[in-house]
Amino acid sequence: MNDLTNPTLILGGGFTGLFTALHLRHQRCSVPTVLIDKEERFIFKPLLYEFLSSEMDANQVWPRYEELLHNSGITFVQDTIQAIDLQQRKVGLTSGLRYTYSHLVLALGSTTGYFNVEGAQENSLPFRTGTDAIALARHLRDCLQLASQTEDPQQRSTLLTVAVIGAGPSGVELAATLGDLLPDWYTQLGGNFQEIRVVLLNRGKEILQGDVNSRLRETAQTTLEKRTVPVNLLMESEVTSVQTNFVEFKRRNLPDTLPAATIVWTAGTATHPLIKTLAVAEEYRDKHGRLKVTPMLQLPHFPEVFAGGDCAVDLENPLPATAQVAYQQGAMIARNLKAISEGRSLSPAHISLRGTLLKLGLAESVAEIFDRFEVKGTLGHLIRIATYLELLPTPVHDFKATTEWLTDEVFHVINK
Repeated sequence: MNDLTNPTLILGGGFTGLFTALHLRHQRCSVPTVLIDKEERFIFKPLLYEFLSSEMDANQVWPRYEELLHNSGITFVQDTIQAIDLQQRKVGLTSGLRYTYSHLVLALGSTTGYFNVEGAQENSLPFRTGTDAIALARHLRDCLQLASQTEDPQQRSTLLTVAVIGAGPSGVELAATLGDLLPDWYTQLGGNFQEIRVVLLNRGKEILQGDVNSRLRETAQTTLEKRTVPVNLLMESEVTSVQTNFVEFKRRNLPDTLPAATIVWTAGTATHPLIKTLAVAEEYRDKHGRLKVTPMLQLPHFPEVFAGGDCAVDLENPLPATAQVAYQQGAMIARNLKAISEGRSLSPAHISLRGTLLKLGLAESVAEIFDRFEVKGTLGHLIRIATYLELLPTPVHDFKATTEWLTDEVFHVINK
């Protein structure tokens, strides 16, 4: 087979990968395209907290790829990628399928980074996927149910303590959500919600340190303290071990232990293992092993390969690993793939940052718009949700999710 008949392969169905596919469909690109992901469903990660709390449902936040790509002409393959050979332009899957590609889009994202902390992977819960959210909700409800029937104060305290490790945006948003959600769940069981404890542990001195959301730190910290159950902040706390029902850490070099039946790990990410195995020289990687790309989002010595999202970096124009960036990168990659198919020149990726958004409790958020205006509370919540609903994949899905959400919000206001 020659390159004219070989497909474009998109590896990874996160924001960059899926939106590359959707934009290729929108542009009516005639090149055969295959999207490969090990999961059956796309997860809209910024709204994972709403899925956990049931503020939004699976159809809105966790749709199937088959549904999103229906009648698109794009083939979806649910499989695990085993090997990528850039020299031979081949990709092998664990099922035994083999593809030779004309162009490749690397959009594999990142994995949870445990940083060699003893027991962290085995004894903590991740929070990155729809499956993670379901597992966490089930675990929390089991703990609350058991606590409501436990007379021993120490055992009950452990069952009612949640430790969130890592005070980046994911940890902050999750802790804030749980500070409002768990009291509601526990009260329904007849429990005293004031016994619940949500603890946010962080190695650094401040929450959101070094993050694009750092300007929202003061608002976020104040809001965390105002949840139904105030979030307890333990800064300068380096976690040394995670065991069943307790966390060991050093705070200002003094050892300490936190008993907790629920331990959620949100402390960071690591470069995808497949990206690390690629035959790309170290000079074309950053210190984390991510791939350096050109302004057109291509690999320097492999112009047929594009990369975006968490696994790539343009050092001349570094960007935060956020949904809005990955979404725009997907659109730019699709535009350049379309240009190649038509023999036109490629364009550099121009990414515009429209601001930052943080969920800080049930029906409460903060939005910083174009790095100028900060909007808090219920209005911030409405702006955040509306912004993300606009990004939901495919117009039909967007319209359905928007109308369902707006209906819920209207009835919520009426019934107040």
